[in-house]
Amino acid sequence: MDFDLSEEQRLLKESVDGLLTDTYDFDSRKKYGAEKGGWSRSVWAKLAEQGLLGLPFSEDDGGFGAGAVETMIVMEALGKALVLEPYLPTVVLGGGFLRRGGSAEQKAAHIPGIIDGSKTFAFAQLEKNSRYDLHDVATSAKKKGETYVIDGEKFVVLNGETADTLIVTARTKGAQRDRNGIGVFLVPGNAKGFSKKGYPTQDGLHAADITFTGVEVGADAAIGDPENALPLIEQVVDDARIALCAEAVGAMDESLKSTVEYLKTRTQFGVPIGSFQVLQHRAADMFVAVEQARSMSMFATMAADFEDAKERANAVAAAKVQIGKSGKFVGQQAIQLHGGIGMTMEAKIGHYFKRLTMIENTFGDADYHLRRVSESGGLV
Repeated sequence: MDFDLSEEQRLLKESVDGLLTDTYDFDSRKKYGAEKGGWSRSVWAKLAEQGLLGLPFSEDDGGFGAGAVETMIVMEALGKALVLEPYLPTVVLGGGFLRRGGSAEQKAAHIPGIIDGSKTFAFAQLEKNSRYDLHDVATSAKKKGETYVIDGEKFVVLNGETADTLIVTARTKGAQRDRNGIGVFLVPGNAKGFSKKGYPTQDGLHAADITFTGVEVGADAAIGDPENALPLIEQVVDDARIALCAEAVGAMDESLKSTVEYLKTRTQFGVPIGSFQVLQHRAADMFVAVEQARSMSMFATMAADFEDAKERANAVAAAKVQIGKSGKFVGQQAIQLHGGIGMTMEAKIGHYFKRLTMIENTFGDADYHLRRVSESGGLV
């Protein structure tokens, strides 16, 4: 399997790295986080200007027809810079549902706005007791004439505070944990009967808890089959897991780089602490963990195009396990090697560990995915 980037992919990497180097240093990130919703509209506009918001969409829809590798390149760069802007909920999740299951009318109504940066999305899926099970849905969508009436609660909805449109999972029939009877619906962020409570998450992003009380949407709001959308949900969430793996690799890579630089400059007993062999060994172990994570991220990226859904899911789960293990190890070592300064809000290294921790717990932690791999007969 060839993991070398093509000329176009290398140019994309240079482009996004250059943009973020110029606009996203750690001090700037603090300023962006203080803006409404916890992210910068000016940075979002720059991402749109460079075509990064349109990468995965087909040329017929106004995009560039890029694939999972290009998304990996962008997400890794976003991870290195600790970017706060809602690329994952808007382009990967929102765009993923539209690309993979949207009607021609739905694509025409929403994709141009994603590409030009005028619309952002949020994926409202997590419920109070659902944990990581995508089929555990209590929120209901009852048919009423030509409309659906949505009632229920969703929690920790990334970008839910400011999203123009939400993609909501809701049950159209059956019991709470049935795999059938689940639909996916487009809901305007200002819909009547929609209430939200926004808050910052521990990694600096923003989320919202959302209540739907008699929210009415038309039948044309359903993406795909309103009674059998779970396969679509699983595929798009796998896309998001793959993207998160790449983001985590970027965060780990930068954590390692920052730690090595600190070891070279911090002195003790009149010499750089990086000259101590025991610390060199720990940095070497961090490097190995990062490369293991990078390899599994690449494997997961290749798995995005697997035709067999079970094979794809198993590969993505295996990658998520390694990402979780490597992220925890690299983050802990980075903090410890920085010493007391690593625990302060002023030091960026702690913010990388926070983001890595949140990534592990998004769409399934290492234990959850290890169980999935074990049950499927795969190996990690």
